[in-house]
Amino acid sequence: MEKVLIIGAGGQIGTELTARLREIKGADNVYAADIHENCPKNLEGGPYVQLNALDREQVRSFIIGNEIRQVYLLAALLSATAEKNPDFAWRLNMEGLFTILDLAKEGHLSKIFWPSSIAVFGPTTPRDNTPQHTIMEPTTVYGISKQAGERWCEYYANKFNVDVRSIRYPGLISYTSLPGGGTTDYAVDIFYQAKMNGKYTSFLSRESRLPMMYMEDAIRGTIELMEAPKDQIKIRSSYNLGALSFTPEELANEIKKHIPDFTIDYEPDFRQAIADSWPASIDDSTARNDWGWKNKYDLSRMVEVMLLNINVELLNI
Repeated sequence: MEKVLIIGAGGQIGTELTARLREIKGADNVYAADIHENCPKNLEGGPYVQLNALDREQVRSFIIGNEIRQVYLLAALLSATAEKNPDFAWRLNMEGLFTILDLAKEGHLSKIFWPSSIAVFGPTTPRDNTPQHTIMEPTTVYGISKQAGERWCEYYANKFNVDVRSIRYPGLISYTSLPGGGTTDYAVDIFYQAKMNGKYTSFLSRESRLPMMYMEDAIRGTIELMEAPKDQIKIRSSYNLGALSFTPEELANEIKKHIPDFTIDYEPDFRQAIADSWPASIDDSTARNDWGWKNKYDLSRMVEVMLLNINVELLNI
């Protein structure tokens, strides 16, 4: 069993991915890494290491010294947060990628996962059923860095035969972690506010339709992509992955089926411009054809599970 390292394991995706991979591969074979000195509680149950994704020599030394063979590089600054600190966002989103790509180029790694995002698209991209191959003119720091990363992943795959795999994640919805600074995070926060206060103020307008995905689908899709035979992976930039598309109003109406007195109002902020530049729905037929991607959660099932499991006490931790 190849040893696996998840860099940025303490984030929204990393927490659940770490747990699932440890179930599949054995806890001792899956190393969680994050910037925090002490192991976060939700990463206990397997080896943990403090790593700074920007410290190239520290990362190289750990991977080579511990004979790590697969890396999931999740460390990044998300869309809304990146706009407030563009220089750091670019460095974090790009320099860490080069460290891992070079390790694979040198033969130290057999396989890499690097996440992209719907942020690679822009206002000139077709918004409905956005194709796998299309116009990409992102207008955010996050989107620019992810688009550049896609090009570098494809370059290393074609030039040096690096087995790098990627997904353009839509907005991800989970009850196990708090919102992390993304434009789609309203679709997580709304559940906390619905259960705690019975009302929510959306920072996006009522008609802002965006692609979304329940986290369980995202984790399963990620692992299925990584486990697929190499010859099935035709896209080395990043795969479109779709599941749900809804507006804040549609999500609120679904929540009202469970909490009839729930109310929502709308006060769009700077994140509205970001949302307006992104797709409303995604064509993921390439992923479905190449390696069999298929989502399991629709809107009603996702809302039911979120309301059943979300823990408002996380807000006070």
